[in-house]
Amino acid sequence: MAFTKHDEQFMHEALALARQGIAMASPNPCVGAVIVDRQGNVVGRGFHTYDGLKHAEVLAIAEAGEKARGATLYLNLEPCSHQGRTPPCADAVIAAGIARVVAGMRDPNPQVSGAGFEKLRAAGIEVEWGLLKAEARHLNEAFAKFVRTGLPFVTLKAGMTLDGKIAPPPGESLNPTALGAGDAASGWITSAEARAHVQELRHQMDAILVGVGTVIADDPLLTDRTGSPRRRRLLRVVLDSRLRLPLESRLVKTVEDDLIVFCSFAEEKRKAELENRGIQVCQVGMAKQAGHPDLEQVMRRLGEQQITSLLVEGGANVNWVALETGLVDKVFLYYAPKILAGTGSVPFAGGRGFRHMGEAAQVKNIRLHRFGEDFAVEGYLKDPYS
Repeated sequence: MAFTKHDEQFMHEALALARQGIAMASPNPCVGAVIVDRQGNVVGRGFHTYDGLKHAEVLAIAEAGEKARGATLYLNLEPCSHQGRTPPCADAVIAAGIARVVAGMRDPNPQVSGAGFEKLRAAGIEVEWGLLKAEARHLNEAFAKFVRTGLPFVTLKAGMTLDGKIAPPPGESLNPTALGAGDAASGWITSAEARAHVQELRHQMDAILVGVGTVIADDPLLTDRTGSPRRRRLLRVVLDSRLRLPLESRLVKTVEDDLIVFCSFAEEKRKAELENRGIQVCQVGMAKQAGHPDLEQVMRRLGEQQITSLLVEGGANVNWVALETGLVDKVFLYYAPKILAGTGSVPFAGGRGFRHMGEAAQVKNIRLHRFGEDFAVEGYLKDPYS
């Protein structure tokens, strides 16, 4: 398909609108829509928020009014063709008299998956898709996994030195895990720029997960400090097999229906103490040959709560468990130009490790980011669309 420079310009605008739905649309996708008349004028815009109910194309059509007739609709995601909380958007596009639809990607929802395009074509509307497809897929990767599996899209994040250390030897640092897990004012491995980006990453997520060891060592808040609006608070998740979570921790002191603890052994008195403070305590099975709650069960429980995306900010043990279980979809690893060296320094991932190079977790489709002297590697262990 031959797209014009104007097509690309308007698709960029649709994507920018869609990004305004970050943290506001989940568990639905982020969608932006732009309507352009035959003279090349933008006559309607819209983006979706879950609480706003109406989909992006419906909002854009409402703004355009009669000017939508004969116009082109640009949007990052295929219009839906099924009845959900709202009527099918494809029907609204047809009724508005739109002449051409340009979309970034097909809807990964099995209930749609090309059916929206087919309905538009059957009505005589010209349909083209695939413009800025990579950007469109990147924006809604969490939705893509969740809508097909019911499980959250898992991003493993860590900050480390060039030699892969996330902390000096235990007891040598006031902030052992660095980059977001702790909130100490000094001792960071990575720069302020990198740490600011971590907050942006948190803002994109429905939930954040750590092990209880990180809570005991660092006393983190695990909050979204961007100041940008959210539909629901960032859910803070703690793996705590024996309910060791300190009652005096900042997590407990700041509970606002946003903290869930997964345990395997729940002593009733201790469980009641936590629940009386507004903490959700969820008991799951113990992972085989390991001393931690079964992560597969944890993911299923989070999916049941419509958590579409999860950021893992654990220490070395949690990082290894996440990798070993094969539940990680993506990594976002921040590196500072520092070398700790030594066998006592804490590695990015502990545990037994993969024993052979052929077993190693393979990171694909890598993107590199710069934050001053720091850099980050973003890449995928799994394709969220397959």
